[in-house]
Amino acid sequence: MLEQIKRQKNNNRGFYVKMKLFHHHHKHGRTQEKINSCCFFRFYKWLLWLSLTLYFFSSYLITNNKNTPSDNSNINIINNKLSSLSTTQVLSSSKSTIVASRALIELTDSDSHKPHNYNNNSEVLRDLKIYVYDLPPNYNADWLSNERCSNHLFASEVAIHRALLTSDVRTYDPYEADFFFVPVYVSCNFSTVNGFPAIGHARSLIYSAINAISSEYSFWNRSGGSDHVFVASHDFGSCFHTMENVAIADGVPSFLKSSIILQTFGVKNNHPCQDVENVVIPPFVSPESVRRTLEKAPANGRRDIFAFFRGKMEINPKNVSGRYYSKKVRTAIWRKFGNDPRFYLQRQRFAGYQSEIVRSVFCLCPLGWAPWSPRLVESVVLGCVPVVIADNIRLPFPEAVRWPEISLTVAEKDVGKLGRILEHVAATNISTIQKNLMDPTVRRALLFNTPIEQGDATWQVLSALVTKLDRSHRRSVASSQ
Repeated sequence: MLEQIKRQKNNNRGFYVKMKLFHHHHKHGRTQEKINSCCFFRFYKWLLWLSLTLYFFSSYLITNNKNTPSDNSNINIINNKLSSLSTTQVLSSSKSTIVASRALIELTDSDSHKPHNYNNNSEVLRDLKIYVYDLPPNYNADWLSNERCSNHLFASEVAIHRALLTSDVRTYDPYEADFFFVPVYVSCNFSTVNGFPAIGHARSLIYSAINAISSEYSFWNRSGGSDHVFVASHDFGSCFHTMENVAIADGVPSFLKSSIILQTFGVKNNHPCQDVENVVIPPFVSPESVRRTLEKAPANGRRDIFAFFRGKMEINPKNVSGRYYSKKVRTAIWRKFGNDPRFYLQRQRFAGYQSEIVRSVFCLCPLGWAPWSPRLVESVVLGCVPVVIADNIRLPFPEAVRWPEISLTVAEKDVGKLGRILEHVAATNISTIQKNLMDPTVRRALLFNTPIEQGDATWQVLSALVTKLDRSHRRSVASSQ
């Protein structure tokens, strides 16, 4: 029933197999019938073997292509793919222009955006111990008489303190502590002239607190403060000044040089204001205000504002503020796009401006006095794509928040091209970025809650401190025994 395999040469192209099924003829005897039956069985046996081989081989390839923590080669592949998102090409009528931005290519690898592994952190945090100093009220509680102290953009110093007081990592025995938290509120001294936080007293207040704890306890002197944690949640962090030139000139106070600073300021290049062990944290945005805004948001989720910014934009760069503020980036945005119908730009304050963010597709986050801005957090938690315009900024908690997948970065020198950049993104992969923004683990990582919630901003701070346990005096003593 099977004709014998024939090999034919055809212009050196190899061979082909020809099989032909014949009807049973009387001229074939019993022997031939038995041979044909045997060949038929061997053919199907061979076919079955080939099918199973292909099945198991393809299964092996699929299984081993998955990205696992132990597979460094595959992690490198993913990292390379994310690195390729650093620029996008925007075509102009004259030539191609490379515009600095991120997350401008549709991600097709489902493993490229994985939520933070909170379960692993839970195991590690279970053994972490932090002692919170009980300082006199003039260092913290007295400042709370002004309600703004616990709600303004610098209020992470209050939020972290409150969260630690009710946290499982808190210990009342300083001898079993890995770290010591010093709760000093330096950002609640609001100016009577303009209402902004005045931090001219910050250095003296912190120095006074250090004298208080070092005279009463032995732990500061024991480590030189290396296992002590402070919060510096204002413009240039541990330099304690709003003007960068003065902050750079003064630098980090010598009495804090050995400590750990949780600060909103962070840049990728060398800077005197991060010349200390530090963790970059997000500015404070009230979780309650976010919930209220989301409750009042349009039920259909419609976003009718293409590009949004509300805030200080200098139009008179001759004055001091105009010459230095935002490195004139905000002035350039106002001049270029102030009359552009695609851009909703407002210079006046509006208490309910979060309701405008939740209606916007893109939210501009240009630098102010410092690179960071509360708009970074507000945009993410309210589902608006943050457009970061602050060269070399270091963003908080990159392990938990995949910033390249949820934001755009535009170089300060390229703000004049914002219109083309945003139109390009809107026409290509805006849906993917918006989908990434909806990840609840991303939103949670940028908000401070009391009590601590698994994965929230204080949780991320504790996770960062776990990586610095080599500073723990208790553990160093235990390991040497």
